Amino acid sequence: MAVPSTMIELAAERFRLLSDPTRLRLLNELHSEDEIAVGDLADRAGLRISNTSKHLHQLEREGIVSRRRRGTTVLYRIADPSVEQLCDLVCSGLRGRFARLAAQV
Repeated sequence: MAVPSTMIELAAERFRLLSDPTRLRLLNELHSEDEIAVGDLADRAGLRISNTSKHLHQLEREGIVSRRRRGTTVLYRIADPSVEQLCDLVCSGLRGRFARLAAQV
């Protein structure tokens, strides 16, 4: 099925956004929880809150995560389940590749 060039550009932008190790680390932490407070997420990922917020804002702008306020706390969650599926698919492929390499050694 042919994809319009505008969709290819949007897909490329999504991949660029997901290519950052820090954002992948944040998504990995969010993957295991329903919602996480930004401070807890920063602690788990080993980041400063300001840096975490910057990356989360970029992910939110593209609809990958969403946030809500609970009092003074901001909670984040993954809003696009296809991103979780993509990460699972890529990680599964990597695990298979490493298993094949280990079997060769």
